Amino acid sequence: MANTPIDSDAIRALAELLDETGLTEIEYDSGALRIRIAKGGAMTGVTYASAPAAIAAAAPAAVADPADHPGAIKAPMVGVVYHSSEPGAAAFVQVGDQVAQGQTLVLIEAMKTFNPVRAPRAGTVAAILVDDATPVEFGEPLIILE
Repeated sequence: MANTPIDSDAIRALAELLDETGLTEIEYDSGALRIRIAKGGAMTGVTYASAPAAIAAAAPAAVADPADHPGAIKAPMVGVVYHSSEPGAAAFVQVGDQVAQGQTLVLIEAMKTFNPVRAPRAGTVAAILVDDATPVEFGEPLIILE
């Protein structure tokens, strides 16, 4: 693996494709070469292997997916998420806050319209999974409500 050159042109092309499409993660796998690029401080990995089993063995251990959490509040649309109604204003919710059913948790701006994401039930905000003013995709977990 150490003697195999890294295809920097392929990595650059995938990174450009990531920016052009607005995606947060992209992966290319040709069997012998696997390249994964993710935005947001996630690790970028290149794996060379002679068999799919070797690729699976080289992959990191699975991390619990927040989208699978029973209290995950997911983005109902593609857009930009905002934690408050205007810049400088207090956030709608903080970790540890008690919320009532129907209470606004965040706003998602889509096509110049601000759409509230409301709590489907009462509970406690256990985690806020997205940063303010960041793009989100449909179905992306935003908040964990317990």
